[in-house]
Amino acid sequence: MDSPPQLATILAEDHIEFRSGQPPMRTSATILVATLCLTTSAHAQSTPPATSAPQFITIGSEAILSSRLIGLNVQTADGERMGQIEDIAFEGGEIIGVVLSVGDVLGSGPRYVAVDPSTISIRYVEGDHRWQATMNANRDQLKSAPEFRYEGKWKR
Repeated sequence: MDSPPQLATILAEDHIEFRSGQPPMRTSATILVATLCLTTSAHAQSTPPATSAPQFITIGSEAILSSRLIGLNVQTADGERMGQIEDIAFEGGEIIGVVLSVGDVLGSGPRYVAVDPSTISIRYVEGDHRWQATMNANRDQLKSAPEFRYEGKWKR
């Protein structure tokens, strides 16, 4: 996180002196290096580059929209409440995790865990007109799961 202020300082100077009498680095070389560093770090935290032309699609009726998942209660097959879907994590354009809020269930205050999306079964219950999420877990597994924290770039 300290890199951007340092880069701004470097770009504002005419040149940088290296120790031991090495030659000065010109501003244009500094700008090139800074641009490459900024481009690389920004790409590493992004989705894949957009295609040159938009690709419009039709979303089928079997698809699940993320807006219907956030806030959805997750339960066991026996109906025991395990938590609530708090967030969905994407990387490289693919879903890599589901963040569950489990603090209320465990009675521990705010606590989040991240689970692999394949461990949650989500279906639409036609008769009840609602979505249902189930997971094969128990409270002891939730207690011992690594905690997910909203820190750094995810801080709320």
